[in-house]
Amino acid sequence: MNNIAQIIKQVLFDVFAVDHDIHLSRPDEQFGDYATNIALQVAKSLGKNPREVAESLAAKLRETTIFTDVNIAGPGFINLRVSATSLVRELEQQWGDRFGENQSGAGKTVVVEYPSPNMAKPYSVGHLRPGNQGWAVKRLMEATGWKVITDNHLGDYGAPFGVWVTGFLKLSSEAALERDGVYELGRVYIATKQALKEEKERGESVLADEVQQWLIKLENGDEQAKSFSERFNRISLAHIHTVMNRLKISTDYELGEAFFAPYGKAAVQKLLETGVAVQNDDGSIIVPLDDYGFDVPLLVQKSNGAALYATSDLATILYREEHWHPDKVIYCVGAEQQFYFTQLFAMAKKLGITTDLYHLWFGFIDQLNDDGTRAKMSSRKGVILMEELLDKAEQRARSVVAERDVSDEDIKKIALGAIKFSDFSADRRTNILFDWDSIFALTGYSGPYIQYAAVRVNKILGDNIDTEPAETSEYDYEAEKAVLAKLLGYPEVVTLAATSIEPHKVATYLHELAREMNRYYESTPVAMGDVTVTQKWARLGVLKKVSHVFTHGLDLLGIEIPSRM
Repeated sequence: MNNIAQIIKQVLFDVFAVDHDIHLSRPDEQFGDYATNIALQVAKSLGKNPREVAESLAAKLRETTIFTDVNIAGPGFINLRVSATSLVRELEQQWGDRFGENQSGAGKTVVVEYPSPNMAKPYSVGHLRPGNQGWAVKRLMEATGWKVITDNHLGDYGAPFGVWVTGFLKLSSEAALERDGVYELGRVYIATKQALKEEKERGESVLADEVQQWLIKLENGDEQAKSFSERFNRISLAHIHTVMNRLKISTDYELGEAFFAPYGKAAVQKLLETGVAVQNDDGSIIVPLDDYGFDVPLLVQKSNGAALYATSDLATILYREEHWHPDKVIYCVGAEQQFYFTQLFAMAKKLGITTDLYHLWFGFIDQLNDDGTRAKMSSRKGVILMEELLDKAEQRARSVVAERDVSDEDIKKIALGAIKFSDFSADRRTNILFDWDSIFALTGYSGPYIQYAAVRVNKILGDNIDTEPAETSEYDYEAEKAVLAKLLGYPEVVTLAATSIEPHKVATYLHELAREMNRYYESTPVAMGDVTVTQKWARLGVLKKVSHVFTHGLDLLGIEIPSRM
């Protein structure tokens, strides 16, 4: 497509002396292989009718050898048809082991922050999207040449710690903690939060005061508080790593809020000294942001001296600036934090930080209620813990491949592929519906559907691994034309997905490629039946490229291809 666009761009310059980027689209097959509305874009500046501009461009384009047909539709759309052999030549010129990748981000550094779960409870479905989206963004940025640093910004500090210790001392025991580990800590956390809510409704604060006392103890380096923190965090972190391993995600660093706490207090004092922050009469410290359009200031320290999320996030920004010098930082955090991040980024600008800070937010995971309505997935409605979700997904995967010889390893790949692909089923900013039947469907928009298409391609290649090479210069590739055009569009999809930070564009492309392959099989035998050696070798060559793109594209989304399904 880039080559075609360059040809049209040159013709536009030759005919009208206009330098303008060309955007190509894929029209309905009956009209052509590619289309452009460039005539409509430049007609006004030329003082001409769009149809007149299109006619002049079409006449010149017909003189080139690459197009087999050039026609005009509507007020000035130019439809182009190319030969299949020209597509093959173009694909061969671009082909390589890293087809689909580029170096547009070379020399730049990006920090991607994910999945960043809280340590005070088991890994929940609420952190499925941060992990999936974060990993996909990491892979996309790497595929476009960026140096990527990943950080799991753990919620291991602040109010949750006080809730943890207070609840453990009042509601749990050593035996229960030894037996149930992080799940006991999660139970204690939820029970204590409920007790705090009830206490507040009564107008009391005994329990809340105790929570704050433990937090202040930790900030002041109290040995007992540090011991609790280290022990609980060790139990939680082991659990988090177990779940992340099952999700096939990892990060380079795990610098949690506790790591940045000392930096945070010092940073707040510096803000006061420079006049960026203001101390209220009650001792609390704020950063006014009215000059950035916010009536509400950002609170960076409580009146009792306790730190907040903003305190550690301020320290995190400054630490990354000093140690990693990023050009961009991407925070993979849900939609509910949008206002907070706009405030945080405004504060960063006020400090003179020019790094591009980007909040990659996404919608909720919905599920169907018994009455058919949609609602946010919650613990009151069924599966909420990540390990439970993964276990159930593996059970589903087993039922999908029942009575087939599929290994446990492949079942895990199918299960994880179904869950992950559902996350990319639509624009990340929309809520996604988690429906077991849909995400495991072998027909339709699902991970297993794409995986099955890839397995089918790989099986054909595996069954014909000993096929002798044949001369393919006489083969016209007309049967493969739609597949070739789809393959040529892959590098642009990767670039767009990385530039817009929208991994779902890759998922959409892979689904379209899978559908194209299914249409191809319906009309074209690859290696069976009445197929000549030349046809067979040429078609297997195209399938090798399809296999590469399936593997590469699914890998960008963190999905593996099973050996069998």
